[in-house]
Amino acid sequence: MPGPSPILSVGRPLAAGKARVEAVAETDVEWTRLIFAYLACATVWLIVGTLIGSYLSVKFVAPDIDHVSWLSFGRLRPVHTNTVFWGWTSLAMIALALYVVPKTSQRRLYSFPIAWTSLVLMNLAVIVGGALLMIGINNGGQEYREYVWPAMGLFAAGTVLTAYNLIRTIADRGIEEIYISNWYIVAGFLWTIALVTIAYVPFYQGNAISETVIQGYYMHNAVGMWFTPVVLGLTYYFLPKLLNKPIYSYSLGVLAFWTQMVFYTMIGAHHFVFAPTPWWLQTVAIIFSVGMLVTLAAGTGNFLLTMKGSGRTIARSYSLPFILAGVISYFLWSAQGTLEALRSLNPVWHFTNYTVAHSHQTMYGFVVFLVWGGIYGLLPRMTGREPSHLLAGIHFWFALIGYLIYTTALMIGGTLQGLSWIRGQAFIASVTLLVPYWLWRAVGGGMMFLSHLIFAYNLWRMRASRDEAALAARPSEALA
Repeated sequence: MPGPSPILSVGRPLAAGKARVEAVAETDVEWTRLIFAYLACATVWLIVGTLIGSYLSVKFVAPDIDHVSWLSFGRLRPVHTNTVFWGWTSLAMIALALYVVPKTSQRRLYSFPIAWTSLVLMNLAVIVGGALLMIGINNGGQEYREYVWPAMGLFAAGTVLTAYNLIRTIADRGIEEIYISNWYIVAGFLWTIALVTIAYVPFYQGNAISETVIQGYYMHNAVGMWFTPVVLGLTYYFLPKLLNKPIYSYSLGVLAFWTQMVFYTMIGAHHFVFAPTPWWLQTVAIIFSVGMLVTLAAGTGNFLLTMKGSGRTIARSYSLPFILAGVISYFLWSAQGTLEALRSLNPVWHFTNYTVAHSHQTMYGFVVFLVWGGIYGLLPRMTGREPSHLLAGIHFWFALIGYLIYTTALMIGGTLQGLSWIRGQAFIASVTLLVPYWLWRAVGGGMMFLSHLIFAYNLWRMRASRDEAALAARPSEALA
């Protein structure tokens, strides 16, 4: 009688085993509590923001699901985008920066009271801003700056305080060099402070054209000069740390940094190609969008060459697959943005569902996956408690497959939508055309939301226990 199949063997694990991290590497309890508080708040906003996004995706296939004014698409959509922007992604990135900057500076964080104050201010900004949006008080139809200035002012104040805290930590560093992670992180903070100031100062936005130019500048740089440099800076720390090998080339990192600073700041106007904005401004934006390929090649090449030969390490890690997926997404979808800027392709894709796909590919596939990789790599080293390896894998695959379904459906549907407009068909024809693609959007979004619930559970599992906190050593040992 034949023996049992090795594939169906009772003793065979459901998933391949993952390597465990080393014992608790950080023993500063106050530091651990601060970072976990940021991540916990961020995760609450992730669940809230993407629950709203999932509900909105259902509205596309069932538009009569409700008739409540404050649940209308026009009110909930900016609540969704701003909550995941300023509540989830920003707070999660800042949490990781509050670890990386002191660690690479070999100094304890300059001020914990300032860090806690920043956390309160930023949470208040999301609460106040979201509540005002739901009752119809907003800054107009200006994407990503729908918060009125008092709400955004709270977030800006938190950003200024955090920047001061990090800069003082770097200034008091225990080594001569400033590690490249800190270049990116501080640049992101300084650019964002300037960006928000420019976006909310009204005196030079007295007409529709000037306001449109400022909107293009703000909207694109809110992604490219806040999320992109900060998360890349974090990756320059976490990737070598998790692989236990140096970054491939410091020079490539410097090249990517300065080309990011030069090229990205001028490409916002490519959102308004063929609009009644100055033609020369559109052309400059397109040229600089092409120039961003230098940044992408330098940055992505640096990360991938660092990973070269580490396939087994990546396969046995539950954090590195997130970073690998984020790095690949960084190149693919940022290069896609360059293609969208070209005048030959812009008429097909702009103002269609294709741009919705693109924004999710960059913010979710690139930024959020790198953030998740950092969180899974960091917290166990601070708390000594690991997530469920199986659930971390399910989180990864649900998030990856979900966002690929979501974005692929909208890329195909958006392309067909743009072509129907070019052919001069009635607008309602494009709406009918998109119905099946909106259904797949909802399916993909549902998978993404389920992955977020799994991540929230894993984060809770990685919290520090009271017994471990009681055994922690003195804070001065944390950066030894």
